[in-house]
Amino acid sequence: MSDQINLQRRRFFGMAAMTFAAVELGMAAAASAQPAATPATKAAGHTSFAALKQVKAGVLDVGYAEAGPADGPAVLLLHGWPYDIYSFVDVAPLLADAGYRVIIPYLRGYGTTRFLSDATPRNGQQAALAADMIALMDALGIEKAIVAGYDWGARTVNIMAALWPERCKAMVSVSGYLIGSQEINRKPLPPKAEQAWWYQFYFATERGRLGYEANRHDFAKLIWETASPSWHFDDATFDRSAAAFENPDHVEIVVHNYRWRLGLVEGESQYDGFEERLAKGPVITIPTITMEGDANGAPHPEPSAYAKKFSGPYQHRTVGGGIGHNLPQEAPQAFAQAIIDVDKL
Repeated sequence: MSDQINLQRRRFFGMAAMTFAAVELGMAAAASAQPAATPATKAAGHTSFAALKQVKAGVLDVGYAEAGPADGPAVLLLHGWPYDIYSFVDVAPLLADAGYRVIIPYLRGYGTTRFLSDATPRNGQQAALAADMIALMDALGIEKAIVAGYDWGARTVNIMAALWPERCKAMVSVSGYLIGSQEINRKPLPPKAEQAWWYQFYFATERGRLGYEANRHDFAKLIWETASPSWHFDDATFDRSAAAFENPDHVEIVVHNYRWRLGLVEGESQYDGFEERLAKGPVITIPTITMEGDANGAPHPEPSAYAKKFSGPYQHRTVGGGIGHNLPQEAPQAFAQAIIDVDKL
């Protein structure tokens, strides 16, 4: 992919993201001066986790990586789409060395995570993913954890912090506040912003579901390239994560997630109460650091649009150096440092 194409994509998605922030979050972009970008620094390139485990939690048999001392303060790290636990392969050793117990689960529909029953709906709605993580903490005997994530993972930790603040010591969230509602998502965006969400409309069709099923490897790689235009990942790095998309429930979960956002499919009634609370855009009270890469090519809100959604101790950090959407893997030291720092806010 040429540098010129990458530059054009960065400009386009940057413009789309600004529009998305104002409409999707429904807030004025008031606010605060942005701090200077923090330069990204790379950690040593790890290619595997020391421990991969399984535990029954809620409706799932969850696959997860674990690092660090078993009696250390817990940190829960959540990946996004289309990514997996290897987004944190360089973050985990840094946190383990700092004395944290690090838990990195595959979300439902990824990797070795499986549903315990064939009868359980393959539901990708936002509240279901957050409930999964509370069930995981219960199964592992973790009363309280620092929670951190990006993309789907950021939305999930936002929801955990909003609905179960007593279980969340502090939070690191890439792209800030991502809690949404079907009602907000019914409102059309300007054309450029709509174009940035092309895959959401694709997944709304049967053609899109079949296309993702047949081409999930190439589809994910395209998203990686456009969401992180300056990240020059190699085939081995991509292939390690792409294996997670062979999960038998992956396509159904992804398609349901995006169709649910648009109100095209129902969720499960057991989550209705949670969704009613989330639709009101609850303020998050726990200590929080939000982060953004300076070259994020995916749709994302501007930091000024969500700063007032955090009422506790709060910082925002922009990470420079061409860092895209998969911030933990592209800038692991900056991400790990944010977790260490938010623990002290």
